[in-house]
Amino acid sequence: MTAAPVAPRLITLAVDGAVAGTRLDRWLADRLPELSRARLQSLIGAGCVRVDGAVRKAAARLRGGERVEVDVPPPAAEELVPEPAALSILFEDEYVLVLDKPAGVVVHPGAGHARGTLAAALLAHAPAIAGVGGPRRPGIVHRLDKDTSGLLVVAKNRVAYDALVAQLARRSVTRGYLAVVHGRVRADEGVIDRPIGRHPRDRVRMAVRPAGQGRRAVTRYRVLERFSGFTLLEVRLETGRTHQIRVHLAALGHPVAGDDVYGGRRREPLPTPLEGLALHAARLAFVHPATERPREFASPAPARIERLLSHLRDTT
Repeated sequence: MTAAPVAPRLITLAVDGAVAGTRLDRWLADRLPELSRARLQSLIGAGCVRVDGAVRKAAARLRGGERVEVDVPPPAAEELVPEPAALSILFEDEYVLVLDKPAGVVVHPGAGHARGTLAAALLAHAPAIAGVGGPRRPGIVHRLDKDTSGLLVVAKNRVAYDALVAQLARRSVTRGYLAVVHGRVRADEGVIDRPIGRHPRDRVRMAVRPAGQGRRAVTRYRVLERFSGFTLLEVRLETGRTHQIRVHLAALGHPVAGDDVYGGRRREPLPTPLEGLALHAARLAFVHPATERPREFASPAPARIERLLSHLRDTT
């Protein structure tokens, strides 16, 4: 017999005045001991925790008297369920599939995102990839953040998966991005070589860390166009750390436009609404696992970024 699905829970809590000044994540950890600290951090980061109706960060300080609501989704199933959905496929054969991911789509299940993922759509499109890679990341050899768009290569069998993972480890996969960042970047080009690891106080975020406390991360950038208060960059990854481009550019003092996590408080307002990040994986090159021939793919900037650029050009 198949077990009944676990329903999501809504937990409502009242903040006592005696705890004024306590961090939101620490207060929740005391009130909800059945949820691990990592689980709570993930829920907060996914927007599943609201204070008086507003999404807050883990480090937010409570005043006392607030109403806190926690949406606790059921744990993501170990076995991914196929979900048919439209895919923008640029190339496909029996070994690999190259697609153009839109902003707003999560690559694989995680906290707050059990359904509607790219992985589930891929499994519906190509059921044979179910045994390739992890059970909830079939065929996924690299990923893009939810609000980043652009090119991804997916392995359709074990031979392709192992070959592509090896290429990533050797840094022979080329991944080029377009990014609109805050501020006018002075240098025409540069290299950011700074370790990245978990943020010391906010475990949901990543941060540049001192030597020995993070993994080496290398990002190259080149200025394509400067505007009043913004810069268009071409960015190339040499390593593939979580949130690498966003963390490195924020550390440079030029966070990606639309980035509420790493953007900081003092930012030039955008001239037009932006859905997602102004970050797009525009170029992807690798060696085909079977033919051993170089393959290169390109994706133009999507409409949301072109609209932003058009407004910036009109106001510069």
